[in-house]
Amino acid sequence: MAVIGTASKTKASGKSLQSRHVSKAYPGWFYAPAAIIYGVLFLLPTLLSFFFSLTRWTLFDWEFIGFDNFLQFFSEPFLIQGTFNTLFFAFFTSGTKVVLGMLLAIWLSGPVFAKGYLRAVIFFPVLVSTVGVGITFKELMQPQDGVINASLSFFGIEGPGWLADPGMALFSVAIVDVWRGVGIATVIYLAGLAAIPQEYTEAALMDGATKLKKFRHITLPLLFPATSTVIILSLIGGLRSFDLIWAMTKGGPGFASDVLASIIFKQYQAGFYGLSTAGNVVLFIVVTAIVYPLNRWLNKREVDY
Repeated sequence: MAVIGTASKTKASGKSLQSRHVSKAYPGWFYAPAAIIYGVLFLLPTLLSFFFSLTRWTLFDWEFIGFDNFLQFFSEPFLIQGTFNTLFFAFFTSGTKVVLGMLLAIWLSGPVFAKGYLRAVIFFPVLVSTVGVGITFKELMQPQDGVINASLSFFGIEGPGWLADPGMALFSVAIVDVWRGVGIATVIYLAGLAAIPQEYTEAALMDGATKLKKFRHITLPLLFPATSTVIILSLIGGLRSFDLIWAMTKGGPGFASDVLASIIFKQYQAGFYGLSTAGNVVLFIVVTAIVYPLNRWLNKREVDY
């Protein structure tokens, strides 16, 4: 009987060890399909981009040339202006989306008539194709025949050359980008407002706090997770922005609204595939160098509630 009992205990312990082994191995197998897709669609192309940035390549042949592509890319005559335009576009659109998204979310979270309809109207531009938005506003912003300047002239105001003036072109595209993307920021802030416990607001009202103090000391700190999310998403999109700028100005007039992505695309159009690949690597490093430390700093400042 003792032998049978010992054997059964050994068998049971073996089964428990086996079950624990299976339970430990299961999550790895569970994530394997996603890891394979991620590796094939992101990691492999990224590694190949780093390699081909060191070559002069075509669809049928390649030649290793070291860092010549990077040296040529950094010698581009309009690279400094394109870098400045990229940073201006990214930080302007990101900051504006944060401010407008927060204000719209606070307004829509209150007692507003037709609240659901207004939320849908604000979010609708996000669903429209970026290229479609760019082509539409390119026509609306025509200096002579555009609807915007025609409407301004009706009130006796002479409209500017939104896309024809080198000093206005990039700013005009940035305004359109804010109009299209502020809906995402508003939705994120609405979710953040809904997650704030009502006890804090009720306690502030009982203490006689004004709306401004309630916003400054309760709403604003507890919305910081939503704010950091909007900043990171908008900043990444702004640094990589290409389709809207290309649809509206193609980097013009001249090179006034060129950004890093449009410079890279022009190199690709000219047949300099290795050079454009090197530019993509540079853009990847720039985005990572800005977003990664900023994301870590924002995460450290998030309020835990």
